[in-house]
Amino acid sequence: MRQTIFAENAPNAIGPYSHAVRAGGLLFLSGQIPLDPATNELVAGGVAEQTERVLENLKAILEVAESSLDRVVKTTVFLKNINDFAVMNEVYARYFPSDPPARSTVEVARLPQDARVEIDVVALG
Repeated sequence: MRQTIFAENAPNAIGPYSHAVRAGGLLFLSGQIPLDPATNELVAGGVAEQTERVLENLKAILEVAESSLDRVVKTTVFLKNINDFAVMNEVYARYFPSDPPARSTVEVARLPQDARVEIDVVALG
């Protein structure tokens, strides 16, 4: 069984994808960039503010799917500049204070809307 999930309190998708898909007891969340859900505009600030917004967006989608950040098993972090790693990591650690999920972090040439960070998630559903 496959179920698509849409969260009204998360930014609208900027392409043909679902916020999340539930399949086989797992939730696969699409990568989120730091869009303000009220305006669908990129939030102001640097990588710290952008990372916080991304994680809040992911949290909102997980809540609609009746899951939570505590149930995340894997994340992938995409950074526009790997030199932002330490700042991103500091914010990220506040959202996963104990028993953090497995994670990959990669530098990419460019992200949608010139965001500095994008994160996708796999969680228990």
